[in-house]
Parts: sequence; structure tokens; C-alpha cells
Amino acid sequence: MFEAVLFDLDGTFADTAPDLGGALNVLLAEDGLPVLPLATLRPHTSSGTRGMLRIGYGVTPDSTQFPELAKRFLTHYANALCVGSRLFPGIETLIFALEAAGTPWGIVTNKPRRFTEPLVNALPLGSRAACVVSGDTTPNPKPAPDSLLFACQALNVSPARTLYVGDDLRDITAGKAAGMPTAAANWGYLGVDHPIETWGADWIVDTPEALLHVRLQDSC
Repeated sequence: MFEAVLFDLDGTFADTAPDLGGALNVLLAEDGLPVLPLATLRPHTSSGTRGMLRIGYGVTPDSTQFPELAKRFLTHYANALCVGSRLFPGIETLIFALEAAGTPWGIVTNKPRRFTEPLVNALPLGSRAACVVSGDTTPNPKPAPDSLLFACQALNVSPARTLYVGDDLRDITAGKAAGMPTAAANWGYLGVDHPIETWGADWIVDTPEALLHVRLQDSC
């Protein structure tokens, strides 16, 4: 049995692609560029601003255009933070089961606190998280293990007995670096660069409810 379960936010706990993608499309429309369908944007959503601007404008953080585009994108996102965002199907069932078993749960994300806190509080069940750790809570965000270790300290649980669930390679990398068992969320955004089978997660799960059958002694 796990002492606690921690979730990534975007693409694992909640489907935030509609609002992140919506902010990008507002930006594209402002610049006279064609908007993109949500299906095209969804795989890039876990990379946040970097992912959205890469697919929308073909720019990376080292581009001279990036800072101004990022500022405008985040302004639009802040203005519509939880319009279309929803819990993924099955998350509610999983959370109720964890709480019934007395297992604390929390969220560890790379999203900055100014977006994380209002979003989590607006989502169903979000205010019941035992801890919420943002990308700027610790000096080094994922794939560094710092934020996950911070969450374990906050919950007073052992990393080796705390499950981390994420939908991106960096989630699994961070979890392994923290000495935590990890589960890759196959219902999430998954990125575009590395197949989920190559991440090295202890489990790949297709639904949140499947996590109820994951046990420490079964990890590889």
C-alpha cells in the first residue's frame, strides 16, 4: 500500500488543454494567423508555454520572439484559466477511493503558483488536496526531484512509498530521481518526442481507476 499518491496537474489530474489551447488560439488570431484544432494542440499541452508556442509559432525559449509571445500568451491564459478545464474521467472515483482508504494525495506541477492555485481551487476536489506544489515552489522544477521531495516532506511520507503519476517523460524522470515508484498516465497528453513505453515508469495505466490495483510489491 502507498503512504500517499501525488499527481501531475496538466494532462494527469485535469484536462487543461481546452484553456491552454484557447489562449494560444486567441494569440494566433491577434497576429492574423490561423487557429489550430484542439486535437493538434493536445499532445503539446504538458510542456505548457514552451509547448504551445512551439506548435503555434515554431519558436523555442532561446528565440528572441519567445519572451514577448510568452507574456501575451500567459495574459490570455490568466484571463480564462478554468473555462473548459475539467477533471479527467475516473479521477473523481480514484480520489474518493484514496480518501476512503485514508491515503493522502497531492498535486506536483511545473505550472507557476499564480496559475496553479486558482486553477486547483476552481476544479472539483482540488481544494481537498493535502498539498499543492507548483513549479516555482522549489528552485528546480521537474525533471529535478526537488518538488516531489518537498511534497513528501510536507506530507511526512517516505518517497519510496509514495506513488507519483504523470503524463510526461519529465514526470517519470523526476519521480525516479526522487526514489519514488512512478505510474505513466496513458490517458494524458504524452508529448510528441518519446513513446510512453520508453519512459521507464513502473506502471503504465490506461485509466485513473486502474491505479487502485497498483501495489508497491508489483513494481519493476
